[in-house]
Amino acid sequence: MNSRWQANKIGLINFWYYDEQEFPFVKGRMLLRGSNGSGKSVTMQSMVPLLLDGNMSPERLDPFGSRDRKMNSYLLEEDDGREERTGYLYLEFKRQGSDTYLTIGMGIRARRGKNLDKWYFSLTDGRRVGKDFFLYKDTGEKVTLSKKELENRIGAGGRVIDRQADYMEYVNRQIFGFETVEEYKEMVDLLIQLRTPKLSKDFKPSVINDIMSDSLQPLSDDDLRPMSEAIENMDTMNMNLKSRKEAKQAAEKIQAVFSKYNQKLLYEKADRYVQSEIKLENARIQQKEQEKKQNKEIKKSEIHSIHSIDAHERMKKGKGDSSGNITITSINMRVTGTGFPARKT
Repeated sequence: MNSRWQANKIGLINFWYYDEQEFPFVKGRMLLRGSNGSGKSVTMQSMVPLLLDGNMSPERLDPFGSRDRKMNSYLLEEDDGREERTGYLYLEFKRQGSDTYLTIGMGIRARRGKNLDKWYFSLTDGRRVGKDFFLYKDTGEKVTLSKKELENRIGAGGRVIDRQADYMEYVNRQIFGFETVEEYKEMVDLLIQLRTPKLSKDFKPSVINDIMSDSLQPLSDDDLRPMSEAIENMDTMNMNLKSRKEAKQAAEKIQAVFSKYNQKLLYEKADRYVQSEIKLENARIQQKEQEKKQNKEIKKSEIHSIHSIDAHERMKKGKGDSSGNITITSINMRVTGTGFPARKT
């Protein structure tokens, strides 16, 4: 994609008090400084907007908007002894980031007592005025080119245009690129309003705002459609976002209640588990105590049975003994050894 055009220099040849003069731009900007009446306004109004649309109406030439100034007076003044004079104005553009140049300009021929002759031109082959292209013949003195001589010198490297409307359309197409000439004209009219010298004195910020607002290009339905669709999509997204936020809040409430319910169930189950563990442990203890008691009873019963059997055996043996005392004493001693109290015989 090509970069934008940027103003590079302006030039005046045989115009007003200038024989041949160039004013360079720096990065598309220029500052003219001088005392009152030094010619700053005349110099600039001769370029902008004149070279942008070719309109030489008197109110366009005067920054105050009066009709006092006419183009004839810049070429043939009242006390000027000349009867005819031809001058040129040109504006050179340079494409940013390259060495591509394009020049637009106009030639003006003034003859005392007659209407102005004017024509417009452009250089599109890279030639530059004052470098390798000149708007005058040097025959000992500088004589500006006539329209026919300019056409011959430009050749196929540019154009010479007769009508102001065609020139305006050409400049817009080659440099500015507005879709219509009407839009381009609105831009030029805005420049005229903003160049007013008393802008800072007479205009309030609200007035400047109105001027800038009025200068905005009206938008067509095709221009507005993507914007309106984007806004509609944003509204739809906001509605969806709102409904999703509401759903999220409702889900969070349900989750909070369900969490409390789960916690209660978990607590109840844990409590039942603990109680069951306690009961189980108590049952185990009881079982152990019962088994211990049973074992003790069984052991006691076994001992009693053993003693009974032993005593019975002893008694049976004692019946066959003549000295029953010895037998009884022996039995008592055995019984005493097993925990029964001894009896004396």
